[in-house]
Amino acid sequence: MTERDANLCSHCLLPVGLRAMQRTVNGEDCSFCCYGCCIAFQVKHGQNEEWDAAWLLIRLGVGAFLTMNIMLISLLLYAGTFSADPWLIPWIHLLLWIFATPALVILGEPYLRETWAQATQGRVTSSALVVIGVGAAYAYSVFATIEQSDQVYFDTATMVLMLFTIGSYIEAAGRAKAARDLEPLLAAESESATVVEGGTETTRPVRDIAAGVLVRVRPGERVPIDGVVVEGESHTDEAVITGESRQIPKRAGSPVIAGSISLDGALLIKSSGAGSATRWAKICRSVREALSHRSAIQRVADNVVGVSVPFVVLLGVLTVAYWSQSMAFDRAMLIGLAVLVVACPCAVGLAAPLATSLGIGRLAHCGCLVRDSHTLEVLAGTRVLAFDKTGTLTSGTPRVVGIESDGVPTDELLARCAGLERHSEHALARAITLAASTRGLEPVVTHDVRALPGRGITGKADGQPIAAGNNVLMRELGWQLAPSLSEPARSLEASGHTVIYLGWEGRVRALLALDDTPLDEARWVIEELKRLGPHVALLSGDLAPAAQRAATAVGIEDLQAGLSPEAKRAALDRFRQEYGVVAMVGDGLNDAPVLADADVGIAVGSATDLARETSSLVLPHGGLWMLPWIITVARKVRSTILTNLAWAFGYNLIALALAVAGVLQPVLAAAIMASSSLLLVVNSLRLSRLPNPIPGAILEPPPSAEPDSVRLGVAVMAGPAIERG
Repeated sequence: MTERDANLCSHCLLPVGLRAMQRTVNGEDCSFCCYGCCIAFQVKHGQNEEWDAAWLLIRLGVGAFLTMNIMLISLLLYAGTFSADPWLIPWIHLLLWIFATPALVILGEPYLRETWAQATQGRVTSSALVVIGVGAAYAYSVFATIEQSDQVYFDTATMVLMLFTIGSYIEAAGRAKAARDLEPLLAAESESATVVEGGTETTRPVRDIAAGVLVRVRPGERVPIDGVVVEGESHTDEAVITGESRQIPKRAGSPVIAGSISLDGALLIKSSGAGSATRWAKICRSVREALSHRSAIQRVADNVVGVSVPFVVLLGVLTVAYWSQSMAFDRAMLIGLAVLVVACPCAVGLAAPLATSLGIGRLAHCGCLVRDSHTLEVLAGTRVLAFDKTGTLTSGTPRVVGIESDGVPTDELLARCAGLERHSEHALARAITLAASTRGLEPVVTHDVRALPGRGITGKADGQPIAAGNNVLMRELGWQLAPSLSEPARSLEASGHTVIYLGWEGRVRALLALDDTPLDEARWVIEELKRLGPHVALLSGDLAPAAQRAATAVGIEDLQAGLSPEAKRAALDRFRQEYGVVAMVGDGLNDAPVLADADVGIAVGSATDLARETSSLVLPHGGLWMLPWIITVARKVRSTILTNLAWAFGYNLIALALAVAGVLQPVLAAAIMASSSLLLVVNSLRLSRLPNPIPGAILEPPPSAEPDSVRLGVAVMAGPAIERG
């Protein structure tokens, strides 16, 4: 929204003045000159929850005017103001009838429409209780007016509807707030992009954008596609995807992600993929799908409500029959009406959906994809967290973790080996060249390089043959291993390390140990998970020595190594029988069936597409550290739902007992129900104030338990290489 737009009312386009009302509608910041324009704009332009809340507020305003007039006239009747002129009373009753009829139509239409729609499907819902109760009071009052009886209850019928509408508005306002929080995440499917082609700009739907297309993003606009900046400078806010509200500088060559906002500059971006394949779009689809399913707890609550409604109607009839034996029928009818009103389980329908949507939105704002609402409930009750090793707790790429030499300086070893390995595309070769470049070493110039698949690589440096590979290659070349290296070689290979033998001038001069090192945050994550209570295990397909080193480094005691995918699934079954609910965290292709078999499958950000599709929860790239926070959020959501349901059912049961006993009047019963909805909304909205995950809480990498010559971590990458002469 431009500065000029901010000075004008978004509805009537008049100047907003110094006290403008600021509201977010459909994900956009809007300014209004008055509350009337705000409501009118939401009715005209709002979507779903915002539209519902705005219409309810309008109904509430008109209904309140009619109901207050009815209440004022009724109070005069109750006070005996017209007792001196009894001929006026029938006309007063007729006036009340005239006011009450439009009030019932305006306030009661949603309940009547829902009741009719459900009745045509052979179901009875809580709205039927409102319709039956209010309808009975209104019908009795109409009959009494025609018969010129002394008592009418138009005030009761309209005030009950008024209070229920207040409760409905409170619920709708709570849902609208949750929808506003989710709107930036759900806008991906309807977003458009300004495409630049041949010097002209056109607007296209994001879903039609392909890779390689140039897109213009102006200051204040949301980036619609993933890509790379080719022109311009700006700062972006990526909070909608990462959850971190900080300004990130962007210039030519900087990557940008869809969903972020360009704050202070125009950018020309080259898309890196299809507009429908961005993480923003995936989060959008995931959130929509998750919100479309009702949680297991809510389904149980709905079933209880469906069964209880007929019993409540029967209880209301029995209550009227009982009290009519000792008092006038109209008084007994009011007691029965109070039973129907106070038993209306309106708050039960709000207990789980609002809390679930807020929880899913909270995770989605930090880049976590939740497949369905059931995931949070199950994750909250998880008793076992099983991890895959490679790519999950470890980096997934080999690194140089140790060097053994026969008296040759480490820098010379790395420079010679890097000069040979830079001619190879093998992952081990890249690890060695990266280790050398990290130390600022210039690779030794090597000629006549020849790759020997499965054995290694050979060449010539300084006119002398040089080779790097396994012990098979060294035996083929006839190069002898120095006695001082024999024992370290056996130890390293027995422990599961990948060992590169390096030699020149007819002799093996050094051993380079490579391994997949644990992530820096892995140990902190495991410690936090243990503090939260679940049993933590490592299920790895790697060899036992390598898996044991990783387990020791991250602090996992329960280790099972050398497992096939089928063996991992069998291990999950054993955990399930012993502990209960099991979650599996993995990333690879062979993890897909295991993730699908777990009660909750959690895929890390680097996971394969298959692993992502079979998992219930997908963490953002590099987001393993979020796992303890995610479990905490899931538990908060579940506890909020259970608290809401306990309050809703308990509140109803106590109030129902008081109503049957004749203690509650219908108006008071309706007020109790409205306050119940308010308490549930306030309790659920506390979830929107949950703190963000804090990356800074991650501890420093743990000290190694390995000897200096074989150290897990980034020793060679971060500082001097490990050497032993």
